[in-house]
Amino acid sequence: MSRGGAAARQAAKPQDQGWAWMVLLAAVLLQGLTLGFPSCIGVFFTDLQHEFQASNSETSWFPSIMVAVLHAGGPLCSILVERFGCRFVVMLGGLLNGVGMVASSFCRSIGQLYLTAGFITGLGSCFSFQAGVTVLGYYFVRWRTLANAVAATGVSLGFTLWPLLSQYLLDEMGWRNTFLIFGGILLNCCVCGAIMRPVQLASGPPLQSAAEEPGRTAEGTQLSNGASSPHPKLQQQTRRTKCFQVLQKYLAFDIFCQNKGYQIYTIGVTWMMIGFALPHVYLVPYAIQNGVEERRAALLISVIGIINIFARPLIGLLSGHRVFTGKRIYLFSLAVLLYGLSNFICIISAEFSVLIVYCIILGAAMSGTGALLFQVLMDVVEMDRFSSALGLFTILESVFLLIGPPLTGLLVDITRDFRYVFYNSSFFLVSAALFMAFSFCALEKKTKLKEASKVPLDDSSRYQYNEVPTERQSESQSPPAVVYVTSI
Repeated sequence: MSRGGAAARQAAKPQDQGWAWMVLLAAVLLQGLTLGFPSCIGVFFTDLQHEFQASNSETSWFPSIMVAVLHAGGPLCSILVERFGCRFVVMLGGLLNGVGMVASSFCRSIGQLYLTAGFITGLGSCFSFQAGVTVLGYYFVRWRTLANAVAATGVSLGFTLWPLLSQYLLDEMGWRNTFLIFGGILLNCCVCGAIMRPVQLASGPPLQSAAEEPGRTAEGTQLSNGASSPHPKLQQQTRRTKCFQVLQKYLAFDIFCQNKGYQIYTIGVTWMMIGFALPHVYLVPYAIQNGVEERRAALLISVIGIINIFARPLIGLLSGHRVFTGKRIYLFSLAVLLYGLSNFICIISAEFSVLIVYCIILGAAMSGTGALLFQVLMDVVEMDRFSSALGLFTILESVFLLIGPPLTGLLVDITRDFRYVFYNSSFFLVSAALFMAFSFCALEKKTKLKEASKVPLDDSSRYQYNEVPTERQSESQSPPAVVYVTSI
């Protein structure tokens, strides 16, 4: 026990100082390499269409699969982190990233690209990103909020630099060689993972395996002892129980059924995700189709990234002020509403100067959405169940991220008009924003009415003449069994 305590104290030493800041730098690079990477896919959209003779819908499946797997792989990443630690999972993700993009450079069909760049690279990005975020929680305690805010700037840097680099390499050497180079760049996730020395997680997996071994040993003893033919039904029931416990841990369906705030927020965000990624996938092809030079079209995505660099930390800082406590869901809804309405600027005109204005407004709205997305989730769910709620949240989110661009691409193929991309995006974003805002407003009013209905009864018993004994007042003043908390 004394050795364990000494080891724990020694493990806690690097927190908030020294090597922790190197880990933070690695986390910034990781977020730029993983979450920022899909922003450049629109640059290759037209070239991939011509190369594989694919429709808009078929081509858009490639970025959709990548982004969907990036979000949906969260529960699997959590299991691997618990078993092997953050460092291993980050490096595994970097390896998958590199292999996926290198293999993509040799693809001969759009279907092969779905597997290599879509699934393999998307899964690798998920592992590297989520494990990289997790390790910050072990290296930072006092400065954890600051560390997460600084790490998030990596996404904005990725949004700024990836499109510019992509367009330059595409012009110089074509998409196949560019993907090959990207494979080498994404392997730097392994370098970032190597920097992330195990702190407290180093003792986690052995403890887990030690906890599991007695069960295995006991089970083996039962098999060898007596019970020559163990009860198959009992074993099957045990497996089902373990499976249910795993699902309960990483996919908390009970929270979705019981917590109205979480239910409304999850439905609103998943509906929003159908239109959320559409501008990023189709903005560059839309600009090129309307006569904008390819290099300038790629610059549009970088403008969104530059706005994110400054706006996202500022919005995150302001939303943390106590004035907005309990009101962050409305700030989030406002950002989503602005995101949806900004798409009408593209519909009015496709001139480069107008598109720049569009990207500035879109970047500001996207910053608010990104800064508040998980912060609002923390408001509506208790922190001890946050990881479970996040697992279900990201999986549902990824399903709608997957289907949004291909369905819109099919509409563009039928109509031959890219403006329907922005009509679609606006519809889903605006409707989601209004749904969340009005639903949470109604939920708050309902909660206040329930509380208010008890207070007058209690007060009236004090001032009115009646036959009700005063001892019953304590019963009426007891809080309701279930309280839906919309903020902390």
